[in-house]
Amino acid sequence: MRDHIPVVVQGSGRRVRRVGLAGVLWAAAELTVTVGVVVLLLVVHQVWWTNRQAVAAAQEQVRELESDWARAPDGPEEPTDPVASAPSGDEESVSSPSPKVSATVPARAPAAKPPARDQAYAVLRIPRLGLTVPVAQGIDKRAVLDKGYAGQYPGTARPGEQGNFALAGHRNTHGEPFRYINRLRAGDELIVEVRGQRYTYVVGKVLGETTERDTGVIAPVPRSLVKPDYGYSEPGAYITLTTCTPEYTSKYRLVVWGTLRS
Repeated sequence: MRDHIPVVVQGSGRRVRRVGLAGVLWAAAELTVTVGVVVLLLVVHQVWWTNRQAVAAAQEQVRELESDWARAPDGPEEPTDPVASAPSGDEESVSSPSPKVSATVPARAPAAKPPARDQAYAVLRIPRLGLTVPVAQGIDKRAVLDKGYAGQYPGTARPGEQGNFALAGHRNTHGEPFRYINRLRAGDELIVEVRGQRYTYVVGKVLGETTERDTGVIAPVPRSLVKPDYGYSEPGAYITLTTCTPEYTSKYRLVVWGTLRS
């Protein structure tokens, strides 16, 4: 009988280790791909889907306002006393000081029946941009801006009045109504419609970049506190649009000013 001679296979331990390492690397690669897909879906939802939802809802709100005005054209409807609506703060807006209402004489008839806070009460049209967007009282992110609306800074003038009718809006995501306001030029029209009234402002000046705490840009006579060469020095009826800059960041604010056409 032959003796059984054991055969020793060298290197089997290394192969096992290599197989084990390959499995770990493969699992890590699968996890990385999965995480990447999830992140991509989140980005698509945030950038694309929220835009579609907000734009559709905002346009429906515009149609509802216009329908209401057509049924009951009984005078202007504008926001409540802006002192009652304190800002919640948002990355698209300028940090507001405690609101103070100055004794100014309205350029047009005052409000007849004010709407509730956060309620859309006007429509902003910018022909150059093909933009039509509802305007609501306040700059609360969830209640106003994330709906694709432009929000009026509390404490600022009502449409058509002496003072500064100041608005904030998203530049990216959630309808991004103010995405292209950097394209506005002197002479472009900014049209604000309220029940029974139409106010046409004309773009006069653009401030390409300032800080979020530059409250001078929404003052009754708007002038930058950071860049005093930008702004106005005489009382008048102004409109201000503010949003973030550069795009997809909230580091600075972009500002567009206009004056009411007499």
